[in-house]
Amino acid sequence: MELVATGAGAGRVVSPFNQVQVRIVRAAGNHAMQKMTTDRLMAHLTASIQPPLPIQRDVGIGCIGAGFIMADCQLVAYRQHQLRPVAITSRTRSTAEAVAARHLISAVLNTVEDVVDHPEVEVLDIAVPPDCQADVIRRALSRKSRLRGILAQKPLGRNYTEALEIVRLCEAHDVMLAVNQNMRFDQSVRACRTLLDQRVLGDPVLATIEMRAVPHWMPWQQRQGWVTLRIMSIHHLDTLRYWLGEPERVYASIRPDPRTSEQFAHEDGIALYILEFPNGLRASSWDDVWTGPVREGSAGDIGIRWRLEGTEGLAMGTIGWPKYPERSPSTLRYSTRADQGVWNCPEWSSVWFPDAFIGPMAELLCGLEQNREPSISGRSNLPTMALVDACYVSAREHRAVSPAEIAETAGKA
Repeated sequence: MELVATGAGAGRVVSPFNQVQVRIVRAAGNHAMQKMTTDRLMAHLTASIQPPLPIQRDVGIGCIGAGFIMADCQLVAYRQHQLRPVAITSRTRSTAEAVAARHLISAVLNTVEDVVDHPEVEVLDIAVPPDCQADVIRRALSRKSRLRGILAQKPLGRNYTEALEIVRLCEAHDVMLAVNQNMRFDQSVRACRTLLDQRVLGDPVLATIEMRAVPHWMPWQQRQGWVTLRIMSIHHLDTLRYWLGEPERVYASIRPDPRTSEQFAHEDGIALYILEFPNGLRASSWDDVWTGPVREGSAGDIGIRWRLEGTEGLAMGTIGWPKYPERSPSTLRYSTRADQGVWNCPEWSSVWFPDAFIGPMAELLCGLEQNREPSISGRSNLPTMALVDACYVSAREHRAVSPAEIAETAGKA
């Protein structure tokens, strides 16, 4: 069963697991609670929690890769929303066969070319390591096929220059490119964007993200020589762009993570950075994958918290993915001058991993269906790639760096 939203969310499909209940929590000392009106609820939150879905959901999807992100996140979300993966390939055929059996994908094929040549494949879903992605895209575009769209992983390339090459290549072949910046589809992140769009918080003043979490690094990361900035911080940098627009410059400081250093050499285990926007707006993030010796015996304080302060109100929340595979929804609460000490606390049952992974593919399919550029298009992702590269330059040279400097340097190459 599906529910159709009314009010501001009219025309969008809302799955039952994404229904939102909102309660108002009084400030300390006042225990009264009351429901928000349905209209206010829909106007502020419903449209942002569940991304728009395409009308046509039978577009054939070809899958490249069969690892965790594909098997446990993307394909799970696609099945929840009746999308149609029809073919899959992986470096290890037995892995692809197991994932195909689990998700009822009819064709297990040997190569990227075989997937692209499949008569029903119109969209390619790529989930391979960053240093393999450009080659996969080149091979896919070399075929004469029905291919209309590609959903690529983040980071789009090993650096800004390679990402730009991929964008230009897809544009030259008239294939729509989207990038799987899936944190944008986390429920609290999208709800915060709605508050900003409706100016509930007034003019943004300061935004912060604090990550204290221990990711599960993949074996392919050892050969990259980098860890946090291009794998984890890219989510936070992109989210800050999604909320606030384009920063003028960034100052970053990094150091190796002691735990990861026991496995392989890297420079960016712990990453701290400050973004400077026009008109005095500032943002920062602390991306700490050490978090103390929590895997070695100490007590821990694992989690991701964010906060956004505006001239008229503030919002804060948590991101639930560090508790995966437990289903732990991200949270948000906000209060404005008009609320007079009241916190507005939306609640939902959906989670980033895996539910929000419908967002990037749905946005690509909607772009194809409506003949428009996706909000997560390859070209619109280039400023995120430039910002990541600017962090590396800033950390190495101990200076603030503009993303425009990165783009200009790549343009001259």
